[in-house]
Amino acid sequence: MKKWSNIFIVLAVILGGLCPLSLLADSHKNNKIQVKANRKLDYFYYEGLRMKQKGQIDDAFELFNRAYEIDSTASAVLYELSSCYKELERDDISVDLLTKAVKHDPTNFTYQLALATMQGDMGKLTESTKVFKKLTHDYPEKSILFYYLAEVLAKSGDHQGAIDAFNALENDIGLNDQIVMRKYMLYQAMGKHKEAFAEVERLIKEYPKQTHYYLMLGDLYLKAGENEKAYANFKEVEELDPTDPHLVISLANYYEAIGNSETAITQLKSALLNERLNIKMKVEILSRYINGLRQAKKDLSSVDDLFATLTTQNPENTQLRNMYGSWLQSQNKFIEAKEQFETVTEIDPTQQEAWNSLLHLALQGADENPTEMMQLCKHCITLFPKSSEYYFYLAIGYYKQKDLKKSIQTYKEGLEVIPKENTGLISTFYGQIGDVYYEQGDMKNAYAMYDEALVYNEKNVLVLNNYSYFLTLDKKDLDKAERMSALCVKLEPNNSTYLDTYAWVFFVKGNYTLAKIYIKIALEKDATKNPELYDHYGDILYMKGDIEAAVEQWEKAKEMGKVSKVLDYKIKKKKYKEENPK
Repeated sequence: MKKWSNIFIVLAVILGGLCPLSLLADSHKNNKIQVKANRKLDYFYYEGLRMKQKGQIDDAFELFNRAYEIDSTASAVLYELSSCYKELERDDISVDLLTKAVKHDPTNFTYQLALATMQGDMGKLTESTKVFKKLTHDYPEKSILFYYLAEVLAKSGDHQGAIDAFNALENDIGLNDQIVMRKYMLYQAMGKHKEAFAEVERLIKEYPKQTHYYLMLGDLYLKAGENEKAYANFKEVEELDPTDPHLVISLANYYEAIGNSETAITQLKSALLNERLNIKMKVEILSRYINGLRQAKKDLSSVDDLFATLTTQNPENTQLRNMYGSWLQSQNKFIEAKEQFETVTEIDPTQQEAWNSLLHLALQGADENPTEMMQLCKHCITLFPKSSEYYFYLAIGYYKQKDLKKSIQTYKEGLEVIPKENTGLISTFYGQIGDVYYEQGDMKNAYAMYDEALVYNEKNVLVLNNYSYFLTLDKKDLDKAERMSALCVKLEPNNSTYLDTYAWVFFVKGNYTLAKIYIKIALEKDATKNPELYDHYGDILYMKGDIEAAVEQWEKAKEMGKVSKVLDYKIKKKKYKEENPK
């Protein structure tokens, strides 16, 4: 689809004879008042054109409107106003003004072409077809009009009419492979498969030495499931030019179609080593080659050799190196993968995909040492200051280093660059800030940040869970805690952590029966064997009066790795003791 603003610019050039607008208008009066009006009309019109050329569209629009107030039948003014309304995406007004321009100047080619094209773009296919047919009748020497007419007819479902228009175009400009392919698709849409393939065969008859057309026909036969006819055309190419780089790709498709995946893989490898095939195509083929090996459960060792060969031949190709790095990463060759991504960033520092891959690798060791991750984030912020993910991970790095003030500051800087419509991410950032404030012991600000997070995403389960749990530790707003925890369980009913929180809310509220129900469900859903759940289960059983069962669960929690003086006390004294909140 063509952009309308460009069409109007081109048509304005066609229109550009500097005849005064007053001579274009339907003027029939000849007194001093009319002469004065026409001079004003010319002034506003040409000043509008001047402003438009300077890019001052608002000023141009105002001037064209002033001209329109003087003479609402001046076609040139109507045309320019139509252009302005098109820029404002008011197609309804724009096409109405163009229709009036054609009405007042029915022989103007520019206005008619603009109207027909716009009608077609708006789906007014009957009206568009009518105008294009008139244009092809009035201007038979302008062969491109038959192309426009054909496309409108095709869009309206008149496939035979479209073919007739393409034939008229072809009679004027000669055999053309693009027109042939359009006719092929139209015949196929009509169910006339014989006629469709006959169109492509015309190209081979006209150019019998062009391997491209044999490949085109073979690929089409392959797509239609006529494998033998496809192979016959590929053999023709093999005789004409056995080293044609595209032949091996078509043959690979053929062998895949007949179920011979091993030969298909061989063909793809041959294509990768073909020096006549460009690197862009090779990168696409390489991905397919790897997938073929995986699906056939073949040895993947040849992939490294192919990558090494291709990167040696194309050392500056960043797409290839990114792909190589991802391949090495999938093979757990992290050091080698890192080298490829670093090479990409050296070749082109704006390759954000490579920086993100480096960050992903750095994150693997960030728990023990976040320094590398943080350095990458700081550098990426200078390169991509509007990308919020780098602020996010940098803030996590500061958190791990116990620099909580800088962590909060970095999250807030990240909030400044997140698009306002991305409410989910904004909610996540506020939730993270709340967690850091909680770590500081600043519950007032922590709760304020959680509230803010829920304004942007009321179903942020991480915030809902943390917020409700922390409220139980503070023993405040327990009804609110219950509502939030209930929503968590509703959103993720199989999450043992959220079920544990829900049970704990009931425990703090003194509803030990419900607490026991939900902690048992949490234990059933728990795949991580979290000792905290067993500790909580013991607390609930104790409050239900089952002391021995409570101690048994506390001992399980200790055996599973929970280290706590309070837990030791409960086991030794066989008595519940409350954990001190942060």
